[in-house]
Amino acid sequence: MDATLNPGHDTIMRRVRTVVGLFKLRIGVVVMISALAGLAITPGAALSSVQVLVLALSVLVASASAGAFNQYAERHVDHLMKRTAGRAFVTGALSDSRLWLLLMAVMLAGAVGAAWVAINSLSALFVFLGAFFYAVVYTVWLKRRSAMNIVIGGLSGSFAVLAGGAAVDPALGPMPLLLALVLFLWTPPHFWSLAIANHADYAAAGVPMLPVVVGPERAAVVVFWSTLALVLASLLPLAYGAGAVYGAGALAGGTVFLHRAWVLMRRPGRGTAMRCFFASMAQLSLLLLAAMLDAAMR
Repeated sequence: MDATLNPGHDTIMRRVRTVVGLFKLRIGVVVMISALAGLAITPGAALSSVQVLVLALSVLVASASAGAFNQYAERHVDHLMKRTAGRAFVTGALSDSRLWLLLMAVMLAGAVGAAWVAINSLSALFVFLGAFFYAVVYTVWLKRRSAMNIVIGGLSGSFAVLAGGAAVDPALGPMPLLLALVLFLWTPPHFWSLAIANHADYAAAGVPMLPVVVGPERAAVVVFWSTLALVLASLLPLAYGAGAVYGAGALAGGTVFLHRAWVLMRRPGRGTAMRCFFASMAQLSLLLLAAMLDAAMR
C-alpha cells in the first residue's frame, strides 16, 4: 500500500528511524560483530548458544546506551553541525527529559549484568568499559578538549573484541589482543577521514578534531600513515595461527583502504575523504567476516 494512503505506516517508520538514529544501532551492530569476531578467533571451549546470544545482545545494548548518551550530552551543540543538526533531541522529535538518562543507565546495567551472570565477570567488565569509554571518556572528557579524542575514544571497539575473547578464555591469548589492536588502530583513520570531509562543521562547532587543529592536508598525511600501521597490524594474526581466509580478507580490505588513503593524501578534499571513509568501513567489514570464516573453517 502506498505510504501516502497509510499515514499510520509512515508514522511508524519515522519513529523506527528515530529510534535507530538515537541509539546508533548501525554502529552498535558493527560493535556487536566485533565482539563475535573476538569470540570466534579465541581458542577454547565453545560457548552455548544462549551465552553467544547474551554476549551479542549485551554488547549491542551497551553500545546503544552509549550512543544515546552521546546524543543526549551533545543535544545543545549538535545544531552547529549539518551532520548532526537533524538528530532527534535537536529537532524536538524527542523530548530531552532526564528519564532518557535513567533508561540509558538501566540498559547499560542490564547488559553488564546479563554478561556477568551468563558468561563471566571479565567479559562483563569489557562490555561496561566499551560503553564507558565512548560515553564518558570520549564524549564528556575528550571530544571538546583534545585532538586525541577519537584515538583514546577508539578503545571502545577494542573492548568489544576483548569482551568476546574473554567470554571464551579470560586469560586472553594473542589472537583477541591483536584483533583488539586492529580495532584500536582502525578508528582514527576511519573517523579522521570523515572529519576531513566535514572539517568546516567541526571548526564551527568548536570540536578540535585533527583536521581542525592541523588542517585537512596534514591530517590526510596522518590518515595515510595511520592506515599503513593498521594494515600491517592486521597481518600480525597470521603469525599466531590465523589462516589463509583471514589473510586474504586482511590483504584485500587493507589494500583498498590504503589506496584510498594514498589518494586522499595526494588530493585532500571532501570527495576523496568520503571515499576513504567508506573504504574504511569496507575494510573492517571484510576483516571481521574473514576472521570469523577463518575460525569456523579451522
